[in-house]
Amino acid sequence: MQAVFKNIKGDRLIWAIAALLAILSFLPVYSAASNLAYKGAGGSTFTFFVKHFVHLVLGFAIMYGVHKIPYRYFKGLSLIMIPVVLALLGLTILQGKTIDGANASRWIQIPFVGMSFQTSTLAAVVLMVYVARYMSKIKDEIITFKASILPLWIPVFLVLILILPANFSTAAIMFLMVVMLVFLGGYPLRYLAVIIGSGILVLTLFILVAKAFPDAMPNRIDTWMGRIESFANPEDTEADYQIEKAKIAIATGGIQGVGPGKSMQKNFLPQSSSDFIFAIIIEEYGLVGGFVIMILYLWLLFRVVIVAQKSDTIFGKLLVLGVGLPIVFQALINMAVAVELFPVTGQTLPLISSGGTSIWMTCLAIGIILSVSAKREEIKEKEINEENPLEILSETI
Repeated sequence: MQAVFKNIKGDRLIWAIAALLAILSFLPVYSAASNLAYKGAGGSTFTFFVKHFVHLVLGFAIMYGVHKIPYRYFKGLSLIMIPVVLALLGLTILQGKTIDGANASRWIQIPFVGMSFQTSTLAAVVLMVYVARYMSKIKDEIITFKASILPLWIPVFLVLILILPANFSTAAIMFLMVVMLVFLGGYPLRYLAVIIGSGILVLTLFILVAKAFPDAMPNRIDTWMGRIESFANPEDTEADYQIEKAKIAIATGGIQGVGPGKSMQKNFLPQSSSDFIFAIIIEEYGLVGGFVIMILYLWLLFRVVIVAQKSDTIFGKLLVLGVGLPIVFQALINMAVAVELFPVTGQTLPLISSGGTSIWMTCLAIGIILSVSAKREEIKEKEINEENPLEILSETI
């Protein structure tokens, strides 16, 4: 065990938070999986428990492997991965499949493995690393809008346009995170205003085209509009079924909850083990359980900011913020949807919701953050060793 801890580098508190979130996910996923187990997905709740365990083990293996990679290598990897991501997103649109009734063209089937992969989650991490690389590269240059169009905004908009038809919420969150990151990187506000206006224009044109040719993307625009209208009119008799069941679950949970495994709404709430798992957590563990989860994510946010602030390079700072802030932002959106503070988006609760791709890409992002903090620890150790050469000599003797 000591050998394992000796090989773990980086911010220990981030390791602890990730491990706590993973451990706390088992009982809610095991409980909520009954909805899938007995309503068409086959298997038993234990089968889904084991599946979730395997996903987490693989995720932490990814986290461990990635945190061992010097973070400067991610600059070059992002350049290589952008074309790969674009190709995968294009392939996903052409060959996407429906899972549990969810939209086709979000997942792609991995040949010979029998597994599905949501390519937009990989694209989100790669894109943020790519943007961090570009902003660090031009940190000492005079930024012009024209010069940034081809190397920065063309790849960004290509990725978002390929995600938008099947997953509006992910595309919108990615766009918001990119805008935030380039702002933190010193991109001029007047240029950002142009980019935001262009994004709104592209979205408007997309909606108009989808309305004009409904067969090209059946039901997508209607789904978006229905969710927004349901959120805007909560008294409507045709309010969203998912939100209604989530509200019942939260109201039933009260302060202390009904107890582990005793949720009733898990049997009626669609996506109870993924998109709406926060509602099940509150029903079974009450507001106390909900606050514990929220505090863990806010604690993660605090540590991400600390790691970014202590990084020795601009790229390290932007890289940590670029891949770290979306994790916390996604968690807050998931929780806000469950309590009807935000329209239904389909975003999972990182490291807690079931789903392999979401867990793996969250672990990938955390591994990158740990890689940056590990470099800072390495520099610190060198500084200490340089100050105490006699101690090193005595240890070798």
